[in-house]
This record gives sequence, structure tokens and C-alpha cells, in this order.
Amino acid sequence: MQTRNKIFDDISQLMTNAMGVAQGAKTEAETAVSGMIDRWLADRDFVTREEFDAVRAMAQKAREENAALAARLDALEGKPAKSARKTAPKTTAKATAKPGAKAASKTTAKAAAKKS
Repeated sequence: MQTRNKIFDDISQLMTNAMGVAQGAKTEAETAVSGMIDRWLADRDFVTREEFDAVRAMAQKAREENAALAARLDALEGKPAKSARKTAPKTTAKATAKPGAKAASKTTAKAAAKKS
């Protein structure tokens, strides 16, 4: 009977050691795979969720400020306020002219209006 218990004890000890080695290998494999995935994601320039949320909040704040400034500009110009501008203003040949020339033409137009 004692030899039988000795055999079972040896088998039990062997299985316990094998499970410990298997768990160690599992942990090592998980660490290696996690490191490879992190490096792969870093190489792809993906952002973390926290970074994405921060930039999205900044963009939302900028949109709100833009809408407030557009409403203020419309109020100063005496135009009816629009709730939100859908598109950016189109650029024209005048918009690409030199800034000094554009200011001079506005000044000239104002002076002409005062004379009349």
C-alpha cells in the first residue's frame, strides 16, 4: 500500500510542478504578446482613448467658441444671427490679394461714402 501511495504522491507532485511551469509559460506568453501588440499599435500612430476624448473636447469647445464669435460678428454687422454656419466662406481673388491693398480699398470706399 505504501508503494502505491508513493506512486500517487510522485504523480501528484509531477502534475503540480507541470501546472506551475505551464502557468509561468502562459504569463510569459501573455507578456510577450502584449508587448508585441503595444509596439505594433505605437508604430501605427494610433491614439489612446483618453487622447481622443481630450482632442474631441477641444474641438467641441472650439466649435462653440466659433459659433459664439460668428453670432457676435453678425450682431456687430447688423445681420440676423445664424444658428450655425454650414460651410466656410469661399475664397476669391480679392481674398488672395495683398492685405495692404485690401485695407486701402476699404478706406477709399469709406472716404467716398463720407464725401457724398
